[in-house]
Amino acid sequence: MADNKATLTLPGQEAYDLPIMSGTAGHDVIDVRTLGKKGYFTFDPGFLATASCESKITYIDGEQGILLHRGYSIEDLAKHADYLEVCYILLFGERPNVEQYEKFKTTVTRHTMVHEQLIHFFQGFRRDSHPMAIMVGVVGALSAFYHDSMDISNERHREIAAYRLISKMPTLAAMSYKYSAGQPFVYPRNDLSYAANFLNMMFSVPTEEYKVSPVVERAMDRIFTLHADHEQNASTSTVRLAGSSGANPFACIAAGIACLWGPAHGGANEACLTMLEEIGSVDRIPEFIERAKDKDDPFRLMGFGHRVYKNYDPRATVMRESCHEVLNELNIDDPLLDVAMELERIALSDPYFKEKKLFPNVDFYSGIVLKAIGIPVSMFTVIFALSRTVGWIAHWKEMMEESTQRIGRPRQLYTGEPHRPFK
Repeated sequence: MADNKATLTLPGQEAYDLPIMSGTAGHDVIDVRTLGKKGYFTFDPGFLATASCESKITYIDGEQGILLHRGYSIEDLAKHADYLEVCYILLFGERPNVEQYEKFKTTVTRHTMVHEQLIHFFQGFRRDSHPMAIMVGVVGALSAFYHDSMDISNERHREIAAYRLISKMPTLAAMSYKYSAGQPFVYPRNDLSYAANFLNMMFSVPTEEYKVSPVVERAMDRIFTLHADHEQNASTSTVRLAGSSGANPFACIAAGIACLWGPAHGGANEACLTMLEEIGSVDRIPEFIERAKDKDDPFRLMGFGHRVYKNYDPRATVMRESCHEVLNELNIDDPLLDVAMELERIALSDPYFKEKKLFPNVDFYSGIVLKAIGIPVSMFTVIFALSRTVGWIAHWKEMMEESTQRIGRPRQLYTGEPHRPFK
């Protein structure tokens, strides 16, 4: 809603009014869409001060440590809802009643199987392929198997595509791991919860029964919930940009997975484990703490602080609880987990960390949990992609429902050679 205007004086022109738009919460934005008619564009590398869209899905206040999905705080959702209820809220805007929730859960559960021919598709990858490389290819290939629901102008088709992606991502993620490990694929089970089903497909083998720990199941569900959406980040913006061209939803989600694979985006918890391996043992922690405080030392403590949250990561508070529950439940003797817990103690007590607000973030705790339950580091980003799929598809769906939706076309500041003759 445009409430007032900002006045901009352009060289050689009279003062020019630009509408100021106010949202439900957060910063006001200046509507610069008409600047092009005056011969000017804005310059904002990384879109750090640019609102690329209008959205009703997720709100973040990094200064205050607030994350809301459709108005519900992430702390409340992680403690009192399961992942599929959060999926429903992200997709449809409201909390489901009992009947709506049961119908949604049943639909998702009954669509977890994938087309049998996809097994042959997996066999085209090298056995040592990175699981994320497999996911990019396989998710994009879903459009070749489920092309009956790709009319993006059809509301029902969009809903079917959303159900299929949310349902099949755990199956595809587990298949990617099984293929890289040389183990047989495990079919989904309709009697298990979303998180338990994923764990079963990851860890069960034909030779013995696999029992899912309720503590681990709940921790896995929380990891899914805490990574479900995070507003207009790089991968979500990639999905929206791909979708703006009219690309099918499977291709759009594959584009999001490719973007998420980047170490600056989805690889944070993987980087955290790499750092713990570099430290190696508890007795070496003081050395690395001093290095982290030295501005001239390139070493950085991964998993502490956050680019968006300048105070604390609200997701970390909930994940910390699950992290300690899992470690107590499994009682694992692993020196890296000892290093992680000592680092956490220091970060929460050292005045330097408090002053700099370098508190453990969600990636720190989720990385520890994933390692503790036996998930290899190469699968960390795959699980991130699995979790984030509902956020991507919710944003894609929201964009497709806009009457003013247009193809994305960023501008540039050209600094190359001017026109010159070629002889």
